[in-house]
Amino acid sequence: MCTIIAITGCNNNSNDEGEGNSSTPEKKLRENASKYPDSLLLKEELIQYFRDNGDYGQAIAEAETALKKDPSNDRLWDIKATLHFENADTIHAIESFEKAISLNPKPGYILSLGSLYAQTKNPRALSLADALTQAPSATAQKEATFIKGLYFSYTGDKIKAFSFFDRCLSIDFRDVLAYREKAICLYDLGKYTEALAVLEKAIAVQNTFDEGYYWMGRCYQKLHRNKEAIASYQQAIQIDPEYVEARDALSKMGVKL
Repeated sequence: MCTIIAITGCNNNSNDEGEGNSSTPEKKLRENASKYPDSLLLKEELIQYFRDNGDYGQAIAEAETALKKDPSNDRLWDIKATLHFENADTIHAIESFEKAISLNPKPGYILSLGSLYAQTKNPRALSLADALTQAPSATAQKEATFIKGLYFSYTGDKIKAFSFFDRCLSIDFRDVLAYREKAICLYDLGKYTEALAVLEKAIAVQNTFDEGYYWMGRCYQKLHRNKEAIASYQQAIQIDPEYVEARDALSKMGVKL
């Protein structure tokens, strides 16, 4: 992630630091948020500033401050949940998503919570998936099916998971996440060539799908095709220079970046 504002690391005199700090992006964002206290967009911009700089502690603190003034704002709970998830705090992410849903059961919130339940092997993922399809005017059949696939994948039933991801793709052949998860199931089953075939379809649908190239690299390594593995990891990094896992994979293969 980006470092905090570069000026904080400069060895300027105290007056220069004061002048520099007076025009920092953070100060401007705080001034705007104070000037228009009812603007959710300005609160989000301040939170996003800290998120972009990798300061999740402060980003979460800003979200909590905003929630103290507006505790029934489901959007803020969703933002807080996302921040916790990105900060590897699954427990608090789940709590915040549950609060967002209690205030406004949007399909997007349910999908996020259902995916987290699935990743933590919580069977409530299945009931949430059913809720997606039973809601009035429900149009989330694919998302509900994806959650069920994730749940069975994380609980070790790869074959059953595989069938759900296939259903997702029958609904929408452009769903690159379903391709990814289907490929991971095949990878976990040791079917690396089959997984590659699935990932090739994913990048044909979206040639900027960095995770597709990363998993292709993983498969190529298992097949001892290191040249193709390196090229795949490099492609993932070209799309996302901050792709840590791809960088680590290349480093372990002795490739300097």
